[in-house]
Amino acid sequence: MIEFRFGVGDLASTSFAYSPYQEAVFSLWGWWDGSRFPHQRPWLRRLRPLYERQDTELFDALIAPHGFIPDFLTPRPERVRPSFAEQLAQLRATPVESIEPDFRRTFGPGVPLPPVVAEGLADPAALLERIASAFDRYWHECLAPDWWPRARAVLEADLAHQSRVLAEQGAAGLFCGLDTRLTWRPGVLRLRHPVPAIWPAADVQVAGRGMVLVPTTFVRGAITSVDTTRAPVLNYPAHGRGRLAETPPPVSDRAVVRLLGPARARLLTLLADPATTTELARRLDVTPGAVSQHLSVLYDAGLLHRSRRGRGVEYARTALGNELLRG
Repeated sequence: MIEFRFGVGDLASTSFAYSPYQEAVFSLWGWWDGSRFPHQRPWLRRLRPLYERQDTELFDALIAPHGFIPDFLTPRPERVRPSFAEQLAQLRATPVESIEPDFRRTFGPGVPLPPVVAEGLADPAALLERIASAFDRYWHECLAPDWWPRARAVLEADLAHQSRVLAEQGAAGLFCGLDTRLTWRPGVLRLRHPVPAIWPAADVQVAGRGMVLVPTTFVRGAITSVDTTRAPVLNYPAHGRGRLAETPPPVSDRAVVRLLGPARARLLTLLADPATTTELARRLDVTPGAVSQHLSVLYDAGLLHRSRRGRGVEYARTALGNELLRG
C-alpha cells in the first residue's frame, strides 16, 4: 500500500497532464505482453512490421521480468501537454550516475541485467543516447503518424471527463473514479497494488508539491513512482481507452505523397506534435529556409495551425491535416 498524504492546499495544486513521450515508453508493455491491452491489439498488429525495424533488442531489455520499467525513462511532465521533443530532452538530461542504480533497483537484487544493458552501463552516457535515439525513431516511424492522433483524442476526452467529475463530485469522486486500486479518505489517497510483494509500501507527504495525474492508454491499473524530491505522479487508465479498439482505417501514404510531395508529406507526418521550424530542420537535416517554405504552403492549405512559443513560432497539424493522414 502506498499512501499519499495531502495537506491544506495540496488538492488545489494537484493537476492533470498527458505525455506522448510517456505513452511511447509505456507502449513497450504492449509488445512485452499484448494480452494485457485488448483495446490496443488492432494497433499492435498493424504496427508490428514497423516495430520490428526498431531497436527491439534494447526495448526488450528495458522491461524487468515482473514488468517494471526504470523510473528515469518516464520524467515527470512539466506542463499539461508537453511535446514529445520536450520530454525526450528531459530524458537526455538524466544524470548518467543515476542510470545504473535505477536499472538495478528496477530489476531487483540477484536478477542479472540483460546483456545489452549490462554492457551499455560501461558507458552510461552512450547507453542513454542509444535509448533516446531509439525512442525518437520509434515515435516518428511507428506511433506519431496514425496511432497518436487517436490516442491523443482519448486523453483529451479523459481530461474533460475528469474535470466534470471533480466539479460535480469533488476530490473523493475524482480519485475513486480513476481506478479501483485507489481509495480516498479525507487527506489520504491510498494506492493498492495487486502484487504487493514487488511494490514496497510507502508513506508520501505531498507537502505543498502538488500531485500530477497522468492518464495513459497503456496501464491496467493506477501506478506511481516514489520520488521525495519531486511532485508525486500518478498514472491511471484513461477513461474511454476502449475506443482505440475500433478498427483503424487504412492509411494510403503513397497517395499523400503524390498529393503533397515527399517533403511536405514528411513534414505533415512529423507534426503530430507541435514543433518549430528550427526543430524540424534539425530532424530533417535541411535548412530552416527550406522547411519554412513548405510550412507556409501547408499552413495556407489549412493543414497546419501556428502559435507563438517564446521567440519562435510553433506549427501543429489541424483536424484537416490529421484526417488527411488517416486516409
